[in-house]
Amino acid sequence: MKMGKIPILDTINKIPGGLMVVPLLLGVIFNTFFPGMLTIGSFTTALFKTGSTTLIAVLFLCSGAQIHLKTAGVSLYKGLVLNTSKVFFGLIIGVTFAKIAGPGAALLGVTPLAMISAMSNSNGGLYTALASKYGDESDVGAIAVISANDGPFFEMMFMGIAGVATIPFMALVAVIVPIIVGMILGNLDEKFREFLKPGMLIAIFLFSFPLGAGLSFKTLLEAGLPGVLLGLMTLLITGVPSYFLYKWLVPKKHRRTAAVGAGIGTSAGNSIATPAAIALIDPTWAPFAEKATVQVAASIIVTALLVPFLVDFFYKWELKRGLIEDTADPLEELVGEAIGPQL
Repeated sequence: MKMGKIPILDTINKIPGGLMVVPLLLGVIFNTFFPGMLTIGSFTTALFKTGSTTLIAVLFLCSGAQIHLKTAGVSLYKGLVLNTSKVFFGLIIGVTFAKIAGPGAALLGVTPLAMISAMSNSNGGLYTALASKYGDESDVGAIAVISANDGPFFEMMFMGIAGVATIPFMALVAVIVPIIVGMILGNLDEKFREFLKPGMLIAIFLFSFPLGAGLSFKTLLEAGLPGVLLGLMTLLITGVPSYFLYKWLVPKKHRRTAAVGAGIGTSAGNSIATPAAIALIDPTWAPFAEKATVQVAASIIVTALLVPFLVDFFYKWELKRGLIEDTADPLEELVGEAIGPQL
């Protein structure tokens, strides 16, 4: 086989969410079995171990540039629908279970604190990547609202804890700034929008490895079956209902596919800190924070690996039922535009 003819990219694209799942899995594998290779320092560590936050910010900037001001209202509406769905379905079971059975109870080994922490916030980077592939620019723009669940505020609010309103507000501002900068650049100059468009692909591929490198398969073993179960609960209890709510509440003319709605069925990476944050505010939860943290970490891994398959399932289901047109995959179109001539 000649150099340059190995179909690596084509093979990756055959896997649902492959541009995310493949590098993320590689990151988990390296961090589990060869962690020292990722911490040698300098640019290697910056790119493959600690760079996920910066690379996700690049994704947000490039994604923001694709948002046309004329669709901003649609983005806000979609974000409101999905954020409300995620928070409601993500908290109702854990909070109700804690109220009835108490903080020390467990459902098939899953603690109420773990449910509350893992199920009510979503991985913004993964949602944006999936929205970029299956949705349109208004779906990508919805992250500006969806990011409001990225933090412990809703969890604490629903648990009856007060005095923490500034935390999610500043976190929201920090997420929105790169999106706004990109949106300004893209709307001021159409050429800038096109210039930043391929950056979405590149950022999606690159941020997934260091995101995986912050996780380990050892975490799954420590969490055991309850941690895996928590991930499946998060995926099904928040991702599936969000698909249907998106389908029912977002007019067909404003969506390419309702499958995007299932993209919030994840646990955000920073949700691993939520049990400790809640325990700090209310010490009665402190004895359960460590166990919940391990289970949440497992949920992060499970949902990150499975949510692309859930979204792809709904997308193909809609195609089969004739609910949407069998159009070319937008992500593949972007790949062709960005790097096709070099393959």
